[in-house]
Amino acid sequence: MTSKAAAIEALGVSKVFGSAGPDGMKALDNVSVTIGENEFFTLLGPSGCGKTTLLRLIAGFDFPTEGQILLYGQDIAPFPPHQRPVNTVFQNYALFPHMTVGQNIGFGLEMLGKPKGQIDARVNEMLRLVRMEDLKNRKTNQISGGQQQRVALARALAPQPKVLLLDEPLSALDYKLRKEMQIELKRLQSETGITFVFVTHDQEEALTMSDRIAVMSKGHILQVGTPNEIYDLPAVRFVANFIGETNFLEGQILSSAKGQAKVALDAGTTIVAGLADDPSPTERITVMVRPEHAEIVAARTATTIAGTLENIVYFGTDTHYHVRLAKGGGEFVVRMQNRRARSDEFKRGMVVGVKIENGAARVLKD
Repeated sequence: MTSKAAAIEALGVSKVFGSAGPDGMKALDNVSVTIGENEFFTLLGPSGCGKTTLLRLIAGFDFPTEGQILLYGQDIAPFPPHQRPVNTVFQNYALFPHMTVGQNIGFGLEMLGKPKGQIDARVNEMLRLVRMEDLKNRKTNQISGGQQQRVALARALAPQPKVLLLDEPLSALDYKLRKEMQIELKRLQSETGITFVFVTHDQEEALTMSDRIAVMSKGHILQVGTPNEIYDLPAVRFVANFIGETNFLEGQILSSAKGQAKVALDAGTTIVAGLADDPSPTERITVMVRPEHAEIVAARTATTIAGTLENIVYFGTDTHYHVRLAKGGGEFVVRMQNRRARSDEFKRGMVVGVKIENGAARVLKD
């Protein structure tokens, strides 16, 4: 973690639903993680990985079977949700349709018994923050989905919680609006300085907004790191496969030194790949190569992987080339940025070479 103070610490947290025996369902298994103050931290993983369970434990809607959750060093297990300095934004927003935008934002402050003048001032401040001053007196069933999401955020931020929990709040929005709200959420977190803990299964959302990401699977945290670290330096195959597109190649380590390994690929060439651990020589391994870290060339050489170009998919900014490898028959996808000056030199059915730069590949644990 960075040098920031710890806002949240999960210490050896497990959660079992049902009986404690073999029939129980273990949603979290000895999870430990530290989330920094003023950090935008994302819990990322597929459905059923335990990310929402961990969020609910922080919020107080459930309690750990084992372990502790600390908020600024204090064990918060004894405190019910309404006594924790934490607020939650859910997928469905849970707005009151019979109330105006301003009334919805001020509702939590009223429940806390704040004076009317203080509530009005805070509501106006929140309206400015989410850029909805002109909709203060509009009913929430008369505004768009994106505007409802902003109201839910403003209502959750109004009591000035120390931590804001967000459980896939963008999932109901269309693609364009979701992209806009990703930027908006990051702006709100930066301007308020509140710790955000965001739950999503969407890798692009996580990479776009997060200071750090915890990738989860089957009740475990597999890796915690910055978006760059998670994408470029995955620790295990699951993380590499879950985040973005990835090519996997099998091979054998010939030698290793100073964080790099010389690898003989089954596909027919030798490359230098990045290395997290220090494996034994001659060990069988898997390497990953991101599609944008390779290119296809018409002239095949001893340093390229031979294959046949099976498909070409144009995406506007770039083109994906699907190559069927000559050795092993696996598919390798190359993503190359489009340039106006580039001629259409590659055709389906061509025999081509895949060129991987030294250091672009990475050796993975299974």
